[in-house]
Amino acid sequence: MMRVAVAGYSTTKFSLDHSPIENLLFSATKQIFQNTKNISQKDIDAVLVSTNDTKRYLAPIVSELAGITPKISHSIESMCNSGTNAIVSGFSYISSGMADVVLVVGAEQAENPGQVLDWDASRGEFQHPIFWGTMFTKAHKRKHRTTDEDLAYVSALNHKNAQDNPVSYNSKKYTIEDVMNSKKLTDDLRVLDCSRSCYGSSAVLLASEKVAKKYTDTPVWIEGIGQKTTSASFTKNDLTRLDSTSDAASQAYSMAKITPDQIDVAEIHDAFSVCELMILEDLEITQKGQAAKMVRESYQTNNKKINPRGGLIGSGHPLGATGLAQISEIASQLTGNSSKRQVENARIGLIQNMSAAATSSTVLVMRQ
Repeated sequence: MMRVAVAGYSTTKFSLDHSPIENLLFSATKQIFQNTKNISQKDIDAVLVSTNDTKRYLAPIVSELAGITPKISHSIESMCNSGTNAIVSGFSYISSGMADVVLVVGAEQAENPGQVLDWDASRGEFQHPIFWGTMFTKAHKRKHRTTDEDLAYVSALNHKNAQDNPVSYNSKKYTIEDVMNSKKLTDDLRVLDCSRSCYGSSAVLLASEKVAKKYTDTPVWIEGIGQKTTSASFTKNDLTRLDSTSDAASQAYSMAKITPDQIDVAEIHDAFSVCELMILEDLEITQKGQAAKMVRESYQTNNKKINPRGGLIGSGHPLGATGLAQISEIASQLTGNSSKRQVENARIGLIQNMSAAATSSTVLVMRQ
């Protein structure tokens, strides 16, 4: 199987400044051409667009705007993990020999109606993600005696890390008290426990082993992939466990031939504060019930191993761009280009991206 590398990446500023979806996609694409050596439009075999936007034919549109005439062009939608799903599709095109260079670009608008899954009758009237977020939170508190202060450390840590990310949505620093005193949305969920939908875009250039060195001196290889969908409906029995993430992680570790303790840096899907605790446990980065302690220690010691760019809570969450921004951050970390947020001696990185109450998850392992 052909090895596949990240040969280039870009992320635009996440914000609440209105911009058409086409402009967002083009901005990240333009940065790829500006940041990647020797790349030209004729080199790109496939253009894949990651978005939940309801506009159609966006991959051919962004191709035309960028002057690309690819063999393959289409969009990929999978709610919050659209970006990593698009990367897996690009990986498959290259590893199968159908393409050598694939441009994956994702974007979202803050008010896009496609961000809420209205199909799921099992959610009744409680369709907005804050309701599954609060159910997870309440269940985690009951099982692990998680406190509001434990959850506040997750948000404070991500906002702290986001201060060193020049493209984050919110670079404001929040104390533990600020988080705990922020507006209550439900009994167990506060405003600062939540990631924020916003405008933004990100792009990743994938290349086969035979051409990657043409575009970068430091290719970052995708070594492990895991994916799992358990359902679309919210039909979970154990609200303290993310089965799709656990299964996807096992696949990715096996493919990459590593164990969780070898991960140097990770970007995980902290849609809500409690999600970070659950994900750290289900990735086996820490033991069950110990994630809150790990996050607290990271905050106190300025350890940036987890979500160095600020995660979704600190950076913002433009759905179609999120997974690609996570991958861009890990590629930056593994090549030593993350400036103030650089994790020392990072060689192996992980991305965990999920959708719709973790009914679907993707886990990627990357190596410099």
